[in-house]
Amino acid sequence: MLAGALLAAATALPGFAGPAPAAAPGPSVTLISDTRLDDRALYFVSYNGLVNNNSFQKNGILTHRGHQYAAWYTADRSAVIARRALGTTDWRTLTLDHRLTTDDSHNVISMGVSAADGRLHILMDSHSDGLHYVKSEAGLMNEPAERAWRRDALGPVQTSLDGLRLTEQFTYPQFVAAPGGALQLSYRAGVSGNGRNGLAEYDGGGWRALGEWTGSTGTYTSEHGSSTTRNMYLHGIDYSADGTLHVFYTWREGNSAVMCAGGGLTNHDTGYVRSTDRGRTWRNAAGTVVGTTGGGDRVAVGDPGTVADPLGPDHALMNQESQATDSRNLPHAIISYVPGRFGQCTTDYVRDRVNNGRAFHVRRDAAGAWHKTEIPEPLRSSQRTKLAFDRHDNAYAILPFGRIAAASAASGWTDWKLLYDASGLNAFGEVVLDETRLAQDGVLSFLYQERSTGTTPSPVHVIDFALPG
Repeated sequence: MLAGALLAAATALPGFAGPAPAAAPGPSVTLISDTRLDDRALYFVSYNGLVNNNSFQKNGILTHRGHQYAAWYTADRSAVIARRALGTTDWRTLTLDHRLTTDDSHNVISMGVSAADGRLHILMDSHSDGLHYVKSEAGLMNEPAERAWRRDALGPVQTSLDGLRLTEQFTYPQFVAAPGGALQLSYRAGVSGNGRNGLAEYDGGGWRALGEWTGSTGTYTSEHGSSTTRNMYLHGIDYSADGTLHVFYTWREGNSAVMCAGGGLTNHDTGYVRSTDRGRTWRNAAGTVVGTTGGGDRVAVGDPGTVADPLGPDHALMNQESQATDSRNLPHAIISYVPGRFGQCTTDYVRDRVNNGRAFHVRRDAAGAWHKTEIPEPLRSSQRTKLAFDRHDNAYAILPFGRIAAASAASGWTDWKLLYDASGLNAFGEVVLDETRLAQDGVLSFLYQERSTGTTPSPVHVIDFALPG
C-alpha cells in the first residue's frame, strides 16, 4: 500500500514522466476478401463512366444492422438488390420489376434506410427526367436475421415518392440519414449548367418536399467571358456526429464562353456551406447565413465566404468528387484537376486529366483556415476519387482503378502515400464506397466493376479491407 501511495504521489509531481500513452496507429490496409457479385453485369461507357459505379451514387452499397446491401444492373438491364451478413460471402440477390431504360451512366441505383420505420428506399434510372422509386415493407432492415429476403418485401416500382412529385427533371438522388431518425433525399432539378439542388424528407409517415436551396441565376465572369446560368455539383452531402450537414461543391457554368478553349469543363472553384438545422438554413464556413431551403434567398455563386479553394474554369476541375468529416466534426474533401504547372488551358478534359490530372486533399482546421495538399499519385484517369477516415482519423483516398492512398492524422494529413496499387483488379475507374460500414466494423468496403469493351458484360465485385482497429 505504501509503495502504491508513493507511486501515486510521484506521478502527480510536476515533471514526473509516467507511462506514455500508446501512439495512435498510422494508416494501413489489409485485404480481407474480394467477392464476385455478378459474372455478367451490364457494361457500357457513357459520359466516361459506368452506370454501376459512379462517384455520385449514394448509396450503391450500404451496411445496416450487420448486413450489407449492394445494387447494380444485370446484363439483361434488370435492377437488382443483393444482401449478405457481414463476415460471409453469401450474397442473395432480388430482381426488381424494372429494367434500365437507356444507356446513360447517370441513371444509377441509390439506396437509403429510414430509421423511423426500418424501410429500405431505392431510387434509380433518372437523368433530367422522371424517377423510379421502391419502398420496402416496414421493419425489413431492422430485423434482417428474422425477415426473409424476398421480392415482395421490397414493394412495387413507383414513378413518384408515394404520390409526391418533386420535379419533371430529376437527377442525382442521394439518401442521407438525418439526426432524429428522418431520411432525407438530395436531388437536382433542371439540367447541367442550369439546375438547382433540392431536399425532401421522410419521417416514417410519408415524404414531403423541403424545397430547393441553390440558385442557378446571376452572372459569373472569368477572364474569357461571362455566364448567367449554372448549377452546383455536390462533392457530397453528409452529417457529422454533432448534427452539422456539410456540403462541398463546384459550380458548372452554362456558357462555354468562360473557358479558354472548347473541350474543357466550365467547372470552377471549390465551395463549402453547412447547415445546423437539418438543411433548412445554409451558412458559410464563418457562420453567416447565405441561403434558405424553399425560400427566396438561395445559395448563389457570388455569396461571400463560400469559396474554400479558388480555381478558374481552365483546369478540368472535376465535379462530384467526395467528402467526409473527421472525429472532431471538421470537413474534408477530395478534389481533382490539372495543376497549373502542366499549363493554364485544358483543351480536352479527358485527355488532359489522364495525362496530368492530380487529386488534392482540402480541409478546414479548428481555427477556420483552409489547407490543401496534393496526393503524389497521378490520376491516370478522367475519373473521381473517394475519401474515408478510420477510427484514428487517418485519411484514405480510393483513387481510380481501386488504388488506395492514405495520410496519417499525426502528420496533419501531409504524408500521403500509396498503400494498395490494385494492379490485379482490372477495375474500370471509379468505385462506389460503402460509407456506412467503416464506423460499424472498421472495414473499408467498395464495389467495383471490371474493365470490358463495347457493351460486353463484365463482373462486378465487392472488396473489403481491414483498417487499424
